[in-house]
Amino acid sequence: MIALLQRVGEARVDIAGETVGRIGPGLLVLLCAEPTDTEAVGSRLLAKVLKLRVFADEQGKMNRSVQDVGGGLLIVSQFTLAADTRSGTRPGFSGAAAPALGEALYDRFVAEARAAHPVVATGRFGADMQVHLVNDGPVTIPLRMTA
Repeated sequence: MIALLQRVGEARVDIAGETVGRIGPGLLVLLCAEPTDTEAVGSRLLAKVLKLRVFADEQGKMNRSVQDVGGGLLIVSQFTLAADTRSGTRPGFSGAAAPALGEALYDRFVAEARAAHPVVATGRFGADMQVHLVNDGPVTIPLRMTA
């Protein structure tokens, strides 16, 4: 699985003019499943997301996790993270999981996040979403977890 984390002061997802997910300070998690991913891969990725120290401590060092600071998670599916841009000028997306697998793994990731963390909001799998965020720092961290 591929995740792109952005530390945010706030973030929201709108679909057709309606806000479907919103958080204050926390992490925007853009999430992409790949064809060989499993629920176990998603569980390991979530554990990493929750414990990754990207928030400042009293000395200003990135020494605290989203759990440590009580921040929110906004989890948004984004198959384009698997884009293959090695040739030509049009990205290919064969590196992304098929929609049924991608949705199942996304749903499982969200369910586990909700069980492990108190503030979790989402977008909607497969929807045309507008993601609004205030990137704090800016801090943007790519993560990849494989089987």
